Amino acid sequence: MTRFSFVLRRPFELIPVLIGISLVSFVLLQLTPGDPARLLLGPKASAEAIAQLREHYGLDRPVFIQYFYYIRNVLSGDFGQSMSFRSAIGPLLLDRIGPTVYILVYGLFLSALLTLLLGIAAARSRGGWLDQAIRVLCVAGVGIPSYFVGLLLVLVLSLKAGLFPVSGYGNGFLANLYHMFLPALTIAISVTPILTRNFRATLIQQMNAGYAVAALSKGVPEKNVFWRHVFRNSLLPTVSLFGVVASFLIGGTVVVENVFNVPGLGLLLVRSVLSRDYLVVQGVTLVMAAGIVISNLVIDVVIAALDPRVKT
Repeated sequence: MTRFSFVLRRPFELIPVLIGISLVSFVLLQLTPGDPARLLLGPKASAEAIAQLREHYGLDRPVFIQYFYYIRNVLSGDFGQSMSFRSAIGPLLLDRIGPTVYILVYGLFLSALLTLLLGIAAARSRGGWLDQAIRVLCVAGVGIPSYFVGLLLVLVLSLKAGLFPVSGYGNGFLANLYHMFLPALTIAISVTPILTRNFRATLIQQMNAGYAVAALSKGVPEKNVFWRHVFRNSLLPTVSLFGVVASFLIGGTVVVENVFNVPGLGLLLVRSVLSRDYLVVQGVTLVMAAGIVISNLVIDVVIAALDPRVKT
């Protein structure tokens, strides 16, 4: 058995996780005040029309019967029909996954780049003015909510400077990069302070470790010790934290997508909650839960590749 054997069993661990999440979200949605049939037909709809709509979508059946039929349909690839969008939910989710994945990957890439630059700069100038400035920025950045960062970027870089569009997704790869820069930067700014503080502390800890001190005492150049040993040994805990942050951001994209009107799963989720479109909310929740599990699997593979001693 290799250290990557967990890749084969992890998909089976995904099944009970998704069932548990689907059950909890289903029950919570049922407890949410408001009748989706009345909300869809309007306050002037007759009782007969509401009853027919509830019967059509199965809302008049007991909760456990509704959940049983929902799970049976999902296992066959059918997420049901959306009441508010009047279309199949499966294709609707597929259309919205692309922008969400794009903004996540884009934001995590910018975050990783900023973390490497700021963490190395702070650790290499420990105690200096640059280190102090980066630490102040990190402390300030931790307490700023992502929606405020997004609105500030829109005000400064879009409305004032006119450098980037206020909203949208764009058509084509270059247009996507241009339109999604501010949403991705918002994501990066919201998590980079946490990653940078961790990376800086790990670098300093490794620089003071016994192997680094011994190598320097033997006359090995400081740059060689840093880049060949200290830097590589500091990546593992940062990558682990990066996985936690990535899982957190899958849910955090809801705020960013609504600020920048990005047509992704987050925007779809908010609109579905407001319209009491339960099946769409269930579908988005399952997709996001699957994304969290998959992101954790990817991080586990990366950690196992970086450190052969790690057994997942």
